[in-house]
Amino acid sequence: MKTFNYTKLVAATAIIASTFSLPSIAADKVYRLKMAETWAANFPIFGDAPRNMARMAEAMSNGRLKITIDSSNKHKAALGIFDLVRSGQYDMGHSASYYWKGKVPNTLYFTTMPFGMTTPEQYGWFYHGGGMELMEKVYQPFGLLSFPGGNTGNQMGGWFQKEINSLADLKGLKMRIPGFAGEVLAKLGAKPTNIASGELYTALERRTIDALEWVGPSLDLRMGFHKIAPYYYTGWHEPSTELQFLVNERVWKKLPEDLREILRVSMKLASYDMYIQSYHESAKNWDTMKSEYPNVEVRTFPKEVLGAMREANQQLLNEKAVADPLAKEILDSQASYLEKVRVWTNISDRAYLDSLDVKLQ
Repeated sequence: MKTFNYTKLVAATAIIASTFSLPSIAADKVYRLKMAETWAANFPIFGDAPRNMARMAEAMSNGRLKITIDSSNKHKAALGIFDLVRSGQYDMGHSASYYWKGKVPNTLYFTTMPFGMTTPEQYGWFYHGGGMELMEKVYQPFGLLSFPGGNTGNQMGGWFQKEINSLADLKGLKMRIPGFAGEVLAKLGAKPTNIASGELYTALERRTIDALEWVGPSLDLRMGFHKIAPYYYTGWHEPSTELQFLVNERVWKKLPEDLREILRVSMKLASYDMYIQSYHESAKNWDTMKSEYPNVEVRTFPKEVLGAMREANQQLLNEKAVADPLAKEILDSQASYLEKVRVWTNISDRAYLDSLDVKLQ
């Protein structure tokens, strides 16, 4: 697991503390918080993010803020983090917002959306384009606060036991795929489902499902999907998958102001660090996959299929916006920000990558 050099964090602690009046800081009181995570014990990358956050918070608070983390092995509710934190059984949680779409539909939009923003674009929307304020609007009625909790970057489109050559190949396809992408595929005739990570390999091996998406090489290699499903499709559905830190609002308000700021900074830094770690691990693991597992064949969905996915996606977005004013507000905000930021992405990152294809004279 990653370790941090805390030299700069000690200096940051002094800066943060200096912004608050001395009476607000109870220097001798230790605040102990309990966090429940969706992930199993020792789960890499996803599980690293909350632990990195907890270590930073403790270091920056000079030991006044201590966070213990229970994995799903202990609390037995991998997809129940929302309720565990809301009820006060846990003070905090680490999971993914789109897991709660059946409970609170508008939580769906704060993980990632098909054909949506890339990770830098989405972070821009969260922190500078109104995304955080909209997320607060969704979660606060339930006594919860939600913060970005770590990004995987662009996820792969999944492992398939058979090639997808046309729309007909999606009909009746049983696929593990959560979030809005599952609704898109259902509209095209597939049968999406959500299955906990520990059950995915067995479900695919026993043909309970025909295909699955998980993350990308960063986490897929250790899961062994390449051994039973040789076709690895590129992504469309989760271009910027953001996990989340959930905080019980009553607990948040009981923290001194300086510790709230330390917690906020720790969550933000741990989230971005997970993005860097995910990118690195995907590059490293893909190098292993292509050299040691030549049976893996990378595929991109045919244009006909991608076109139908985009059309179905837009139809569903329109339906959501008509049915719920808050959903419309969120979707309008995302669409407006994407339209603006993608212009810059195209003349910066895309143009740079395209320039590498120009042959030198």
